[in-house]
Amino acid sequence: MGQYDVLIVGAGHAGAQAAIALRQAKFEGTIAIVGDEPELPYERPPLSKDYLAGEKTFERLLIRPPAFWEERNVTMLLGQRVTAIDPAAHNVTTATGTIGYGRLIWAAGGTPRRLSCGGHDLVGVHAVRTRADVDRLMTELDSTTRVVVIGGGYIGLEAAAVLTKLGKQVTVLEALDRVLARVAGEPLSRFYEAEHRAHGVEVRLNEMVDCILGEDRVTGVQLADGEIVPADMVIVGIGIIPEVAPLIAAGAEGGNGVAVDDRCRTSLLDIFAVGDCALHANGFAGGAVMRVESVQNANDMATLVAKAIMGDDQPYQAVPWFWSNQYDLKLQTVGLSTGFDQVVMRGDPAARSFSMVYLRAGKVIALDCVNMTRDYVQGRALVLAGATPDVSRIADAATPLKELA
Repeated sequence: MGQYDVLIVGAGHAGAQAAIALRQAKFEGTIAIVGDEPELPYERPPLSKDYLAGEKTFERLLIRPPAFWEERNVTMLLGQRVTAIDPAAHNVTTATGTIGYGRLIWAAGGTPRRLSCGGHDLVGVHAVRTRADVDRLMTELDSTTRVVVIGGGYIGLEAAAVLTKLGKQVTVLEALDRVLARVAGEPLSRFYEAEHRAHGVEVRLNEMVDCILGEDRVTGVQLADGEIVPADMVIVGIGIIPEVAPLIAAGAEGGNGVAVDDRCRTSLLDIFAVGDCALHANGFAGGAVMRVESVQNANDMATLVAKAIMGDDQPYQAVPWFWSNQYDLKLQTVGLSTGFDQVVMRGDPAARSFSMVYLRAGKVIALDCVNMTRDYVQGRALVLAGATPDVSRIADAATPLKELA
């Protein structure tokens, strides 16, 4: 099937950015992207927001237009899944043959974590990860009144917000004692719970799912205590499983992701890994080993690898950032709040415009900013510097954060 100087596995944000950055750096070798979807690389965050709401067409989600890839001689091998890697022979295997590489960039991301209970595969049970996922979901909306969302993370809450605006009766089931529990402090969780309830969403916490009910299609969700929540549709948003099995089988170190060093190199010769599947020690989390699931991480890791291939070898030190749009609320996060021991509120949640500043041992490590773009922009410098400003000044919303750097 061919030999390429750089073979990129994964046609998402990270894979696309790797190819873009290589060509921007004047890389003249051959490049191919292998993707298991039939589409050209596209933005995924809008799937649970603008695309699901019908506010953006798929063409507007494309990372680059079709002509871009042709003009830059990036070969697209779409609708193919890599099933095995031979690091010694420097090739990968797909259902249609083998592909050789000089260097391999693994950017395969992850697949939605599925329920394992009875009824998990009924018609009407959906994930929100790919265009095909959302297209299937959208074809059922006209015949849907009651939607149960399993999982109170970003994907689940964003979908709940859109479906509520579309007039659906939405129930969110979260197994933990608050939504966004893994990514935000409790005040932010409680704020979003209140917002969703104010918009008519039934948010239920500490709820475990026993099974999905239905014959040909879903009719309800049975909880661990036996209660049945009626449903015409179920959306499952309980995280992803990193797509790294071929790498691990080939001998790469890892587990919940593939382990990479501070240059995004795996333990296998000439193989890098970037994006959601890359397990790395993150300096903004005190060196904790983790995967960071964000567009920023995907793009920055991919750019770093492209530079390394071009001879500019630098460690990965990018500050993490994220965003989430729900109703008229724009949440922007910079840094990682992992291990915080203090949180300071700026502004008033009742005014629906505020920031939460997280500290560890007196140092600013992250900010969650709701409709506070200025704090988000200026707070980045505090996170980068590990600033130790006076807490009373942080709490004064009238004091610009740039004065505290």
